[in-house]
Amino acid sequence: MALFSDSLLFPAIVLAIIAFVVPRLFGRMLPEGVKPLLLNAFLSTISLFLISAAFFFGLYLWQGLSVAQVMEPGWAANVVFFGRLGLIAAMIWAPIMVLSVAGLPRKWVKERW
Repeated sequence: MALFSDSLLFPAIVLAIIAFVVPRLFGRMLPEGVKPLLLNAFLSTISLFLISAAFFFGLYLWQGLSVAQVMEPGWAANVVFFGRLGLIAAMIWAPIMVLSVAGLPRKWVKERW
């Protein structure tokens, strides 16, 4: 268990899986076409950024800190800190998300790429 909780392996695996799944979920809700595909990429980027920030907040709680301890610096400081972690995590989730979005047109039935 220490391999997962003390290393980057667990967060990297979780973020990679989420980065693959989120665009696929948006792909089911949005119509086929180039503009909806671009909208999917935008919505996926925003969603993955927020999910990553929340995920790292959860990891801090999982490591034993209380919500009060995490929130001690204040809301603004936490938004900046966890927002920065979400952006740094883009090194992991962004390439996978791009590949997931790029693979969506293969499943189109009505539109052509």
